[in-house]
Amino acid sequence: MVVNKKKPNPIDIHVGSRIRLRRTMLGMSQEKLGESLGITFQQIQKYEKGTNRVGASRLQNISNVLNVPVSFFFEDAPGEAGSGDPNGMSEANSSNYVVDFLSSSEGLQLNRAFVQISDSKVRRKIVELVKALAAESDSE
Repeated sequence: MVVNKKKPNPIDIHVGSRIRLRRTMLGMSQEKLGESLGITFQQIQKYEKGTNRVGASRLQNISNVLNVPVSFFFEDAPGEAGSGDPNGMSEANSSNYVVDFLSSSEGLQLNRAFVQISDSKVRRKIVELVKALAAESDSE
């Protein structure tokens, strides 16, 4: 007998990835988030993968623990109505690179270090350096 496993809903996957994004931005472990919610880290894993759907009251609790509005979890969601794009994808496509960047270990480390720099001139110089390095790697 072949078991046909149901694929997770794209919205559930998106909400889960946003939970993971915010949790990692805060440097919080799955275990710590689970403890704060009274559930196991395995359940957090299932939420983050989209294999288990997050209920409304649980999502509200997660938003409180992660200190973001519930709407944060739906930003750039697939099929979201956008400004002028009938498919709702223009905004999502343009900001997916930000989510991908902040989901990477390097991006998260760079972001954490960058926001700790209080001098705006130094931050601008860092941006110029990174742009120059990117241009150099493109020309190779």
